[in-house]
Amino acid sequence: MTKKIQNLAGRYRDILRQAVFLVRSMDAEGELSIGHVSTLNMISAEPMRVGAIARNAGIRVPSATEQVIKLEAAGLVERIADPTDARVVLVRLTAKGRVQLQQANTRRNASMAKALETLSSEERQAIDLAIPAIAKLNAALANQPATVNKSAHRPATE
Repeated sequence: MTKKIQNLAGRYRDILRQAVFLVRSMDAEGELSIGHVSTLNMISAEPMRVGAIARNAGIRVPSATEQVIKLEAAGLVERIADPTDARVVLVRLTAKGRVQLQQANTRRNASMAKALETLSSEERQAIDLAIPAIAKLNAALANQPATVNKSAHRPATE
């Protein structure tokens, strides 16, 4: 691995960390906490195990369980049996949860769009063109062996 690639990795991690902090502060006034919105976004595509939620959020299973309990009490998620393994419980969005998540994401997207308007069209285009490469990098990171992911993973996505 070259020094240039190592430097790029460090710069990317630094700017990503800063972006995560800023994105997490965007909707501090919303009804749902940042952690709750993050959890709801995680399970929006498909139900997940609490352990997977914890891993993706960079938190311990008891903390993820506590979040799920709060979201369940609010009627935003429900626990269901895994259709492939009756011993496993999955967490999925309810209709109410999907509506509240969509509202929270709409607010956040509006804030992000307002910030993007401060950039030149060339800068916005550069970001637009970088998104596929960032998505590919995310996929590569997701496919690394678990031992590498655990040691390098810190809560960073939402």
